[in-house]
Amino acid sequence: MEYFVTCNGIPVHVSDSGKGDRTFLLLHGYLETLYIWEEFRDLLPDSSRIVSIDLPGCGLSGTDSYINSMQFSAKVLLDLLDKLCIMRPVIIGHSMGGYVGQRFLRDYPGRLSALVNLNSVPYADDPAKASDREREISFIVNGKLVQLAQIVIPNMYAKANLRECDEKISETVEICEMHDPVGIAAVVRGLASRDDNVGLLSSPSVPVMFVFGDEDTYCSPERVDSIKKDLPGCTHAVIPGTGHNSFVEKPQEVASVIDKFLSKAGC
Repeated sequence: MEYFVTCNGIPVHVSDSGKGDRTFLLLHGYLETLYIWEEFRDLLPDSSRIVSIDLPGCGLSGTDSYINSMQFSAKVLLDLLDKLCIMRPVIIGHSMGGYVGQRFLRDYPGRLSALVNLNSVPYADDPAKASDREREISFIVNGKLVQLAQIVIPNMYAKANLRECDEKISETVEICEMHDPVGIAAVVRGLASRDDNVGLLSSPSVPVMFVFGDEDTYCSPERVDSIKKDLPGCTHAVIPGTGHNSFVEKPQEVASVIDKFLSKAGC
């Protein structure tokens, strides 16, 4: 079922499967909404409660008027978990959702049992990426959000998967018409201002996993190697033949590596 909950002062759009023996909290990536998980969530254990949300500034959720910082979004998650009486979920975050999950781990380490980062990184933006963010904000505030999405979203997929994933790509681009440009601009400012989390994740207080695609335009194999080197205390998996949306491109493979990780971690 879908409903709204006021968290940290904003309305939050929630999809919730109901009761379960453990809870998965799914956090989408940039320019996405909770609907990106529709197919993947069916691969998670039937006995689990599956909760997904539109992150602040995205979809039908509210937004801070200027910046949806990782700290602001983490507080939204805390309020949501409190109101839903959920103590320690497994957080699965895609790209930007991983950054929010990392901030949640920093601020509220006792409130999650494990963190899975899908196609996400532990680093803050470098100067070149920060400059790209400024250009994106200019596009967005000048009414070109959908045009931006038409460029960015197909690049999230490995070229060999574009035809097979065409329906999902088109759906994600179309959904961008429902985003509030003010909210998305605030999202981009939040992305640009996030902290580096290498220190936090080098010896994490809960089990942490990173899942990568070997054809990810936004995270090269060299960068994946750097993350593995910088974070030896985390679990790492590479899904062959996938780009930045591995869980959409090869959902069964991603679900399988997550299941093995959680089973080994005892979560």
